[in-house]
Amino acid sequence: MISILFFTGGAKRLKESGSFTPVLYGLAVGGIIAAYTLLDKAAVSRFLIPPLLLDYCNTLGRLIILTPFAAKSWSEVRFEWKHHRMETVGVGIFNSLAYILALSVMVFAPVSYVAPVREISILIGTVMGAVLLSEGFGRLRIIAAVFMVLGVISVAVG
Repeated sequence: MISILFFTGGAKRLKESGSFTPVLYGLAVGGIIAAYTLLDKAAVSRFLIPPLLLDYCNTLGRLIILTPFAAKSWSEVRFEWKHHRMETVGVGIFNSLAYILALSVMVFAPVSYVAPVREISILIGTVMGAVLLSEGFGRLRIIAAVFMVLGVISVAVG
């Protein structure tokens, strides 16, 4: 919760008009992450769906859902493929590998351990955005990311 306040600009910004919208989005995203994490845990540990098969089905679902949008913007897709091919392939491969790894760990580990560590990528993205891309609220975002890491540690220790 503290991290959400920092990511949205700190407690001072809560007094501004419309300031609760980012907080609500943060809470909604957290709820969605919790829901799909619990579904993933049930799929691999209760229903014994192999992680590789679950990733394959997710990829197939994304293909079916996103193809019409890609078709509408085909010139943009071609441009991105032409200029960012290696990045695209890298994200495609590493995203699937990370998901399969998280699912594999969920087969035998408690979800209360896996879920917070799974979201540690937010920390990495935050630091990269603040340091490499000079995004706004850099110091506040890094502080928020530190609170996230402390939350992960407290869950693991507790």
